[in-house]
Amino acid sequence: MKKICYYFIGFVFVLIFTSFTAMSEDGSENNKLCVSMGKIPIKLPEKIKPNRTIVQFSHGVHSNFNCKECHHTWSKNNPIDSCSTSKCHDGIESPEKPLKYLKYTKESIKYFKYAFHKACIGCHKEIKLQNSEAEENKSEPVKIKKTGPTGCVECHTADSD
Repeated sequence: MKKICYYFIGFVFVLIFTSFTAMSEDGSENNKLCVSMGKIPIKLPEKIKPNRTIVQFSHGVHSNFNCKECHHTWSKNNPIDSCSTSKCHDGIESPEKPLKYLKYTKESIKYFKYAFHKACIGCHKEIKLQNSEAEENKSEPVKIKKTGPTGCVECHTADSD
């Protein structure tokens, strides 16, 4: 009888744990399946010779974001491909007219450099903007989020090789 009780408790524990991990904060299906993997070098397409040091992306720092923020074409059933092998951002030449109304065009975002810069720098600038707006509106308690770099040498550091 004790053995059955232990099995039942174990089963309930597993059931509760999996229900928490399968649901996100808003009760919808969880897309936050990211696993902290330390620092990952952002690989360039094979034909590209880097002008700057390779960026070491701190995946663990970003693991609280929805994976699809960066891996926008990923389906949870398949392994995650790199941007250039998934055919999203495999362009190796900068387009002549990359911007239209101060936004990257659909064609120009295929260029790997624009895709990374838009994703990384764009997100960091958005967080900075949210922080400054929250500071200005002090009628409510403010929770300032950490943000990342927005300048060249902050990501392309001399020690990132």
